[in-house]
Amino acid sequence: MTKPKGFEKPAGVRDYLPFAVEKLRSIEHRVLDCMAGWGYRQIMTPTMEYYDTVGVASSTSDQKLFKLLNNRGTTMVLRSDMTAPIARVVASLLKEEPMPLRLCYHANVFRAMEEEAGREAEFFQTGVELVGDDSAEADAEVVALAVASLQAAGVNSFKIALGHVGFLNGLLEEAVPGREDLRDALKERLLHRDFVGYRETLAGLSLSTKEQEELEGILRLRGGKEICHQALELSHNPLVQASVQHLCLVWDALEDYGVAEHVMIDLTMIGDFSYYTGMTFEGYAAELGFPVCSGGRYDNLLQQFGRPAPATGFSLKTNRILDGVNGLVAERELAILLQYDAANRRLAFSEAERLRKEGHSVLMRRARGPEDLIGSPAPATNNERTGPLGPLYGEIRTFVSF
Repeated sequence: MTKPKGFEKPAGVRDYLPFAVEKLRSIEHRVLDCMAGWGYRQIMTPTMEYYDTVGVASSTSDQKLFKLLNNRGTTMVLRSDMTAPIARVVASLLKEEPMPLRLCYHANVFRAMEEEAGREAEFFQTGVELVGDDSAEADAEVVALAVASLQAAGVNSFKIALGHVGFLNGLLEEAVPGREDLRDALKERLLHRDFVGYRETLAGLSLSTKEQEELEGILRLRGGKEICHQALELSHNPLVQASVQHLCLVWDALEDYGVAEHVMIDLTMIGDFSYYTGMTFEGYAAELGFPVCSGGRYDNLLQQFGRPAPATGFSLKTNRILDGVNGLVAERELAILLQYDAANRRLAFSEAERLRKEGHSVLMRRARGPEDLIGSPAPATNNERTGPLGPLYGEIRTFVSF
């Protein structure tokens, strides 16, 4: 293996230049302010956790975890999401806090991806966890907050698709009893939106005509509240009925929030079926072909940390919004350039301190003679930078005696 060059980075990580950082921070702050307005309080957890606790509890498959050994030989992981670390905190440091708990975060997370897939190994998420409430009202709250958060992030055109893992579990248990391998194969096709593969897998099963029609029929269950009524007629399985009725209640609450226009029901959408236990959802921006947010209910996670409690939440894919959505323009005040000579340095430094206290950004430059002075900036000349950083200063003030 050749030694990497000094400017090379590991695959899947990136540098953020100032203009990208400014936009990323703007998205982060606007979204966190939005979440605070809904009563969510920000939490921070370590970048590194124990594999045997947070790593095992994570929704991320084991081969996608970044693992390392500490100096005692204990296996550690870089956090692959924020939900499992927050569950650990809720079950320990916050164990005396009354439920429900409303927490929000912004953090970088790490997942080992296939290099040829072009996926990022380090990326940013901004999200919330609502712990201790198993109601449809709680699910509707996080979906409505996801809508508000996307709007705060500058995503103007988007759609959120709602699903429910219980609907598919009930339907498949009824159609393919005792064949968990086949059920998982069908779920895997739906998880990756491989509808052709789903139909092919169905065709290879020994199903009755009615069962075949039922399972193919779910591919058409996408739309508004009418989908709830169609799904209730599809099967009388108790789990199917309970799941769809729950989605109906969520939809009713979303209508009262006034956000139903941004939402659709998609009963082929199940999220990560090994992690979620109830309602799931994904948000798609018009500019992008992949989710900019995802979430759902995960009622089994907290019990792994000794404090059983229902929970629901979501995260925004902040990197995807940064790279693919142009709705938010990060505004910054250009710096004031103070240029001075040796005789006026104290005066210039004093003026810089005053301006900074007023909240201005100030650049300092010593001029050794008249030839060093920069004239008043004119549009597209002195105030322009040809590099990727853009304009450097917006005003020049001069303190010289020559």
